[in-house]
Amino acid sequence: MATRSIKEVAQLARVSVGTVSNVLNRPEIVSPATRERVFDAIRELGFVRNEVARHLRVGRSRTIGLVVLDVSNPFFVDVAQGAESVADEHDTMVVLCNSAGDPERERRHLDQLEQHRVLGVLITPVQRDDPWPAEMAERGTPVVLVDCPATGPRCSVAVDDRLGGRLAGDHLLGRGHRRIVFAGGPPSVRQVAERHAGVAEAVAAGGGAAELLTYAAPALTVAGGRSIGERVAALPAGERPTAAFCANDMMALGFLQAMAAHGLRVPEDLAIVGYDDIDFAAAAAVPLSSVRQPRELLGRTAVDLLLDEVADPGRHRHRQVIFQPDLVVRESSAPHRTR
Repeated sequence: MATRSIKEVAQLARVSVGTVSNVLNRPEIVSPATRERVFDAIRELGFVRNEVARHLRVGRSRTIGLVVLDVSNPFFVDVAQGAESVADEHDTMVVLCNSAGDPERERRHLDQLEQHRVLGVLITPVQRDDPWPAEMAERGTPVVLVDCPATGPRCSVAVDDRLGGRLAGDHLLGRGHRRIVFAGGPPSVRQVAERHAGVAEAVAAGGGAAELLTYAAPALTVAGGRSIGERVAALPAGERPTAAFCANDMMALGFLQAMAAHGLRVPEDLAIVGYDDIDFAAAAAVPLSSVRQPRELLGRTAVDLLLDEVADPGRHRHRQVIFQPDLVVRESSAPHRTR
């Protein structure tokens, strides 16, 4: 079938080419009756708008790039859903890219997004001080940091992870636990460092009555949590911690698996608190207590900030939005019982 043109649509609908363009791009300014005639003509002719040609005319696509650290982590899936819900309201599409924690892969994604002239980029950077996002912004592609506070003149949305760690620590201490393990990942990851700092503050505030052990896995994954859980389970009973705070829920699920594999009961033998409060936390074999982040709200707010800058870059003011976490208590963090 031959490709139909916007001119043919205009002729069949008995309107101008400009009116067809308005129906496609600004339908709110066209009367309902005229819009219906144009849509009828589009359906009859099988017209499909050429977005590539449109991008060449206006200079930008109606696409937002979202670059995340780990697409297999449900946390980032929820962030993407929030971003997409707002983008869809503005006739804009979100393209999801997975850096997998690899700086070089992240840079390739950013380079490709910039070449495709996206409206802007939302990114959870692998390295917080990487200059690449700032360089993109200087070349005219707005950038919003997600789950990472900005240190320079750009927008960001994040959660107070230090407070989240403090909430988890205070909760476990309040339930009588005095030997706590922090199951984390690479300390170079900002979220890991901040959550560790928060729980360490809580333990230090106890005046030496409690002890914090720190274990690190290569990645914040189920496998990472399981590997740390194996090490903890192998400790002699008298030296084993009575509680664990995991840097995210994926690690907490792996930690829970390791406890079950070694015949240790949660929470009777060891209490667990995770972070993120993904859907799987409540659905675990032992429902997990978890520090909740407003995952979808992070995505929605990031797109709002980006589109505000796109709409009026001259009047736009960069904002660094910090949300407060809260603790969701479930069965996995029961009070400590003396062995």
